[in-house]
Amino acid sequence: MTQVTFLLNGAPVAVYSANPTHTLLDYLRDTAGLKGTKEGCNEGDCGACSVMVTDAQGSRALNACILFLPQLHGKAVRTVEGLTGPDGQAHPVQTAMIAHHGSQCGFCTPGFVMSMATAHLNGDRDHDTTLAGNLCRCTGYAPIIRAAQAVEDQPVPAWLQKDASFILGQISSGDPKGADGPLGAGGGGEASSPPVLGTDSVFRPDNSDALADWYLANPEATLIAGATDVGLWVTKQMRTLGKVAFLNGVQDLQHIEFQGPLVHIGAGVTVESLRKAMLPLHPSFAAMLQRYGSTQVRNAATIGGNIANGSPIGDGPPALIALGATLHLRRGDEMRTMPLEAFFLDYRKQDRRAGEFVAGISLPAQAPALRCYKISKRFDQDISALCGCFNVTVHDGHVAAARIAFGGMAGIPKRAAHVEAALIGQPWDMATLAAARAAFAQDFRPLSDMRASADYRLLTAQNLLTRYFHDLAGQPVLVQQVRA
Repeated sequence: MTQVTFLLNGAPVAVYSANPTHTLLDYLRDTAGLKGTKEGCNEGDCGACSVMVTDAQGSRALNACILFLPQLHGKAVRTVEGLTGPDGQAHPVQTAMIAHHGSQCGFCTPGFVMSMATAHLNGDRDHDTTLAGNLCRCTGYAPIIRAAQAVEDQPVPAWLQKDASFILGQISSGDPKGADGPLGAGGGGEASSPPVLGTDSVFRPDNSDALADWYLANPEATLIAGATDVGLWVTKQMRTLGKVAFLNGVQDLQHIEFQGPLVHIGAGVTVESLRKAMLPLHPSFAAMLQRYGSTQVRNAATIGGNIANGSPIGDGPPALIALGATLHLRRGDEMRTMPLEAFFLDYRKQDRRAGEFVAGISLPAQAPALRCYKISKRFDQDISALCGCFNVTVHDGHVAAARIAFGGMAGIPKRAAHVEAALIGQPWDMATLAAARAAFAQDFRPLSDMRASADYRLLTAQNLLTRYFHDLAGQPVLVQQVRA
């Protein structure tokens, strides 16, 4: 039995559960009686279940359908029912949605409102980005965007600011001081009950040393960071995970540090935090990460999970491989490093020993020639058909070095070694590119599936090399920039 305590719409709650993968969505609807949060896709795509989660790092929108209760320990959660004030005052976003006719059937509206309210709280006015993870099938997005724009300059309601000022330690200890209600709303429990975060099958370490010791003793366990992938094992595959460790409390794996010419990124750094860090360093990588998934997904997913997952279509590894990233692994007290591309051995098979976990990555802080191209059917929030990342160094008109990596072209994220060899030492011109195109067939034998055919993937990979050439020359290559 695991106890999790958190703030729910201003009131501390203590939840006792024998199931560590009990989702927040199911708890809200089935136990807390809060039906405003909707179940749509149940996999983090539609945003109907969006809620606001606040902790020491700030407030962010997350998908409740793939958020497990132990991930909320010591945090504050707001649902659409908690947006209104103590006297029933509507949040400015709610008022604007009515005034601008932003809702028809209303199913998606609570999720939109929660994403909009979180963006409003954070002063984020990039509404197309913050709402990319909320799908509406009947209203259309124009009135919703107008509603978001209408409240940009309105103040954040005082009752929402209380979550950020509340002492999170009081939530963990069940101290109701400063909260709007007694401990136990929707969950039960006594104010003096201590949290139970470590049991035989559930562990929530607060540092990597504790994680290393526990995982070495329980190598069969599942490590859960953001749950953007593992969540679907539960909601779609109906899997029972057995022993689990929740990593979102491991603070020392969540840092980004500059170490001379390198940047060290902890495995627990979220994709959204990584995106912001990469903006001034590797803007093309950052732009690709914005298309990695919705705001809600990026707020939860971690770069360590993206690597350890081993997916052949994960978007992070190709860019990191093109950068020449070094992977850091830990098993007990032993640390091990390797080039990231060496970690991927075969489909879903990595060079990772029992009880060993991804601790972080190191990559160059500068790579001005890096470009990342994600090819997918939808621009936002779609799985890549292929993802190509290029990092070619040209001196005196000749190729001095080349690192080119692809996802979606093989059973693993993979370098285009033959293409690189065809480029290095040659003049950087169209004739060299034409000769190098043939080498793609030596590097990759892609599959045909629902996202693309093998022929399409191979031809597109070849064309991306040409696109990269024009990109480095300063010519517009993005579909949003090209004009007839």
